[in-house]
Amino acid sequence: MKKITFLFLSSILFCSCEMTIKNGNLDDEKSEDTISKREESKVLTLEERTKALEEKGYQVFHYKAEDSTYLMQQYFMVFLKKGENRNQDSTETAELQKQHLAHLTRMANEGYTSLTGPFGDDGDIRGIVVYNTPNIEMADSLAKLDPIVKAGRLEVEVHPWWVGKGGKLQ
Repeated sequence: MKKITFLFLSSILFCSCEMTIKNGNLDDEKSEDTISKREESKVLTLEERTKALEEKGYQVFHYKAEDSTYLMQQYFMVFLKKGENRNQDSTETAELQKQHLAHLTRMANEGYTSLTGPFGDDGDIRGIVVYNTPNIEMADSLAKLDPIVKAGRLEVEVHPWWVGKGGKLQ
């Protein structure tokens, strides 16, 4: 069961990485789609991208290093940790896992998450989810909607995390 769960979660991680590579960046797809439809032939300047994110409530800043300026955005790293209620039988655990994966898939499909995946050990921290939301309250709320969190099998710990827009895993 653990191997199947690990493989399924790994495939979700792979798919989210694949989407990032296809898009070429970690931008919010919904806002980029809206912007690109308005200005199809125009590449947005750093200032225009900054303004579009700020108007949606995202925290951003510019970081200059040598001849480059990076647009930094605040994301929220959610650690999924072992919860207090882990005494479900195997049938209930399997159903919770199914609902958990459906929740994570929905969050990815709706553009709320940028990266998701389990850890490969059996430690207290079971996995991470990087939320792309304007504030920590929204990330925390969405993470706590996860059925496996509601059941107490996992709990969440949320931390702000700054990343350069357009960055990708290598």
